[in-house]
Amino acid sequence: MSSKNYTVVTEFILLGLTDNPALERILFGVFLVIYLITLVGNVCMIVLIRTNSHLQTPMYFFLSHLSFVDICYSSNVTPNMLYNFLSEQKTISYAGCFSQCLLFIALVITEFYILALMAYDRYMAICKPLLYGSKMSRSVCITLVMIPYTYGFANGLVQTILMLRLSFCGHNEINHFYCADPPLLVLACSDTYVKETAMFVVAGFNLTCSLAMIFVSYIFIFTAILRIRSAEGRRKAFSTCGSHLTAVTIFYGTLFCMYLRSPSETSVEQGKIVAVFYIFVSPMLNPLIYSLRNKDVKEAFRKVIQKKLFAK
Repeated sequence: MSSKNYTVVTEFILLGLTDNPALERILFGVFLVIYLITLVGNVCMIVLIRTNSHLQTPMYFFLSHLSFVDICYSSNVTPNMLYNFLSEQKTISYAGCFSQCLLFIALVITEFYILALMAYDRYMAICKPLLYGSKMSRSVCITLVMIPYTYGFANGLVQTILMLRLSFCGHNEINHFYCADPPLLVLACSDTYVKETAMFVVAGFNLTCSLAMIFVSYIFIFTAILRIRSAEGRRKAFSTCGSHLTAVTIFYGTLFCMYLRSPSETSVEQGKIVAVFYIFVSPMLNPLIYSLRNKDVKEAFRKVIQKKLFAK
């Protein structure tokens, strides 16, 4: 019986966005600024919601959790990416790679359903205002928000276990800036059919299921809004949904481009560009979208600034 000599992979090399040293320095500055804006924007949003009495509503409760997930989501990838921009050894350990993979899948799925919960919250507020207080109580909101976290991490764990069952022997260069499923599958030297199928099923199911929840909620919302007789009432109702719809469009649009394609060298190259939008741009824009388009948040910010100025 003949045996093959395989080199066991103990670490991976992340090829990143470019191999041009001069461009890497520029990208380091660009992504550092984006990361700092993301952290400051989302932390400020969480603090503002938790400390302002006018923002103690289910909508802002879910928004604070969206900001928290965005912080974790971006922090899972960005620090290592920034380090690699300035390092000659762009390596990540075997355990570190799969930990990053687990967290990434878990946080993406969590964000899917938090966005869906935010749509459901708007449905209850606009379509069933008399029941809103009882149906969306504090305890109900806490229970609802725990479901995406639990379900997301369960999915992440299963997907990572399936990836760990694959053999990686010899070639260890990941054509990406983080440990993502598609480029890792390209490196596997064992049969990837089960993992590939599971990836497409889970990604497709969660994308379409959460998006369907949002879509159905907004069908009822728009139907209810069109029944409002006053133009001012319709405008006010639409304004509470505009920020959420913008965030949903950016997040889901890029993810559909990323995951509903077969893993290949060409798709991985295209996926790196798409990934920049949903890992860096979307978490950075969400606080801006919700603050610039939301009267309550703008008013809360104004009061905080005035309080700080008068305190001096």
